[in-house]
Amino acid sequence: MKLYFCFLGCLLSIFLFGSFSFPAEESGELLYNGIRLPSVWPPRDVKKDRSVKPVPYLDNIPKILPINIGRQLFIDDFLIESTTLQRQFHYPVKYENNPILKPETKLELNNGEQTCATLFNDGVAFDPKDKLFKMWYHAGWFDGTAYAVSQDGLHWSRPDLDIVPETNRILPVREGKRDGSSVFLDHDTTAPEQRFKMFLYERPENKFGGQIFTSPDGIHWNFATRTSVVGDNTTIFYNPFRKKWVYSVRTGQPNLGRSRGYRECDDLAAGATWTNECVHWASVDEKDTPDSWVTAMRPDDELLKKAAEIPGVPKNLIQMNNPAFYGNPTQLYNLDAAPYESLMIGVFAIHYGPENHICEYKKMPKTTELQIAYSRDGFHWHRPDRKPFIAATRKRGDWDFNYLHSASTVCAVFHDKIYFYYGGWSGESPKRGYDIYSGGAVGVAILRRDGFASMTATEQPGVLTTRPVVFKGKFPFVNVDTQDGELSVEILDEKGQTIPAFGKNRCVTVKGDFVKQPLQWTDSTDLTTLVGKTVRFRFFLSKGHLYAFWVSPDSSGTSQGFVAAGSPDYPAGSTDL
Repeated sequence: MKLYFCFLGCLLSIFLFGSFSFPAEESGELLYNGIRLPSVWPPRDVKKDRSVKPVPYLDNIPKILPINIGRQLFIDDFLIESTTLQRQFHYPVKYENNPILKPETKLELNNGEQTCATLFNDGVAFDPKDKLFKMWYHAGWFDGTAYAVSQDGLHWSRPDLDIVPETNRILPVREGKRDGSSVFLDHDTTAPEQRFKMFLYERPENKFGGQIFTSPDGIHWNFATRTSVVGDNTTIFYNPFRKKWVYSVRTGQPNLGRSRGYRECDDLAAGATWTNECVHWASVDEKDTPDSWVTAMRPDDELLKKAAEIPGVPKNLIQMNNPAFYGNPTQLYNLDAAPYESLMIGVFAIHYGPENHICEYKKMPKTTELQIAYSRDGFHWHRPDRKPFIAATRKRGDWDFNYLHSASTVCAVFHDKIYFYYGGWSGESPKRGYDIYSGGAVGVAILRRDGFASMTATEQPGVLTTRPVVFKGKFPFVNVDTQDGELSVEILDEKGQTIPAFGKNRCVTVKGDFVKQPLQWTDSTDLTTLVGKTVRFRFFLSKGHLYAFWVSPDSSGTSQGFVAAGSPDYPAGSTDL
C-alpha cells in the first residue's frame, strides 16, 4: 500500500512539475577545491589513540578539481593522476643573522632572571595599511606583551608607545601573568575597531584563563570577552576559505598527553564560549617516535638501584625514572595554522621531553621541534614528512637550543621567499646560569616560495599528469627549477587526448629557475578556449623540480590564493590579487 501511494505521488509530481527526483543524499558544504564536507561538521569521530589518522579527501578525491583559488602545490597526490617523478620535501634555512629579536630592554631582561623576548605563539603580520611588518611578542617571562615593527621582516625596531611610558608594551601591567597568546590582523572584518584580534591566556587560570581582545591599530586594545575553559598554549587562527575562526585548544588525553581540541565559529568573540566540549582534533601518532637525545637522559635502572642504597642520594632523583618523563611517548605541544595559496598549512610542535620537573632539575628548556602538515578541508591533516621542518640545535649556548614555538600566524611572504617566524630558548640566565625558562628570542627560517615539496626528475626524465581540472583563468604559470634541465607541458581533453594547439611539440620549453613563469604554446597566447572545460595538464620534466602550477585570470600571474600572514607584494595584504 505504501508503494502504491509513493507511485501515485511520483505521477502527481510529474504531472505538476514535469519531472521527479528522489531527495538528494544529505551532504555538507562544498569547498572551493571540490571537496564536499560531511553533514556533521566538524567531525566527532576522531579516534583518541596513536593510530595514523585517515585523511578522507585523499581517500575520496573529487572526480573534477576546480583550481581557481591559489597556486596548486604537489604536497600530496590530490592533484596527481599518474607520475614517474619523485616527490621531494624541502626545509627552510635559518637566517644567518638570527636571532632577529633578543632580550635587550629592561622589560625583556627581567632583572637578569628569566630573560625573554620571544614568540610564545603571539604573531607576525604584514599590514598593507602602513606597509609595515608587525610583531607581537612575549617580553619578560610571564610579564608583558610587546610590539615591534620592520620594513623588511628581518630588521626590527621597538617603538615607544603610550600604554606604559618609555616601553613598547601594548597591554598595561596586569594583575594576571600572561602565558601564550595569538594576535591576528583580520582583513575580512567590516568593523575597523576590530581589525586586530588577540587571544591571551593569563594565569591564574581559575581567575583569568582565556580572553579575547580587539584593536583598531594593534596597539590599543579593548577587552571583549572571556573564553570557555581552555588549557595554556591554546591558540587561534583564521580559515579564510570557509571564513571561520578556529580555537586550537590544548587538551589532555589518556595515553596521548598533550593534544588539541577544535572549535570553529563565525565570530571570534561571539564564539568564545561553548557548552559542549570542543571536539577532539589532533594528537601525535605512532610515527611520532621518541627522540634518542632526550630518552638518553633517563637514568639507568641499575645505576639508580645502586644509588638508592647510598645514603644522601636525593629520593626525588630516583622517582624521576618514569620513561614518560623523558619523552616516551611523544606529545603534541601545539598546533598553529595559516592559509597558504590553495590550502592550509599547519605547524605541529612535537614535544620530545623531558617533562617540566626534569627540565627544572637539569636547568634546561624542554625539547619541542616544529613539523609541517597540510590540510585541504581545514580539519584533517596530511603529515607525509616527519622530519623537523625547523629543528632545535640541541647545543648549549645556542639561542634556539630547545623549546621552539611557531608564530600563531605561521609565516609571511616576501618576494620569492616565505619567512617562518619562530621562538627559541637558550636556557641561559644572567643571574641563574641556566634555567628552564630563560633566554627566549625570535628567529626566522626562509623557504623558497611554494617550496614545501617538489616533483623531481634527476637522471631520468619524468612525466606527471594531473587529475581532471577546471578553471576560470586564462594564463597558465609554473614554479619550477630547471637550471640543468627543461620543462614542457601539454594539455589533454576530457577523454585524455592531447589538444593539438596545446601539444608538447608546440610548447615553449622552460629552462631556468622561476617562481612565477608563464607557459606558452606557439599557436596560442592563452587558454581562453579551455575556460570551463574539463582538462588535464601533463608535465614533461628533466633534471629539475616542479613546485606548483596555476591558471591566472590575468597575465601578471596573480593566483587569487592566500599568503598566510601577508606580504608587501600585494595591495590586499593577505591575498595574491
